[in-house]
Amino acid sequence: MKLSTAFISVSDYLEGEKVSPIRHEYLGGQIFAMSGGSEEHNRIAGNIYTRLLIHLRGSGCKTFMSDMKVNMPIAQNTAELFYYPDVMVTCDRQDTEKYYKTRPCLIIEVLSPSTQSLDRREKRLNYQTLPSLQEYILVSQTEMKVEVYRRNAAGIWSLEILEADDILALNSVDLTLTMAEIYDEVLTG
Repeated sequence: MKLSTAFISVSDYLEGEKVSPIRHEYLGGQIFAMSGGSEEHNRIAGNIYTRLLIHLRGSGCKTFMSDMKVNMPIAQNTAELFYYPDVMVTCDRQDTEKYYKTRPCLIIEVLSPSTQSLDRREKRLNYQTLPSLQEYILVSQTEMKVEVYRRNAAGIWSLEILEADDILALNSVDLTLTMAEIYDEVLTG
């Protein structure tokens, strides 16, 4: 017996997401349902989003939480991806799509046990193909640990790992966050 996979067009995916009770990520014609997050996941993402929103108000940059998609081409522009980052910032005035963004400068994912491998490998590699992206941040929800992937002026990505007493410098948006701010009401050092 041969199994076939149904592929969905980008336009059908985008229309379906407008009315779907659950969110789906889109990978080259296939959709994958997303699971819900824990209280810790939600609180960490909310803490970061709130500080970014307040800091960037009036700057022209826009801050989004987990209901806004990021879109990128894959496979040498033969297919597309749509992910739902936990927190995203775009400062490009041409990034005007209503249901997704294509030019983020900052993407933050809060790691979940079920998705951390995906966030560290597949999503990281795909996000890093976005010319606009300057920083990709992974935040643990089980310990005070933040992984900072940052692109330098030569386009080379580096990794910095932060722990309880460190400060997160978000160079892309000129904001610093303490671990206490990120993990407020979640973890204590």
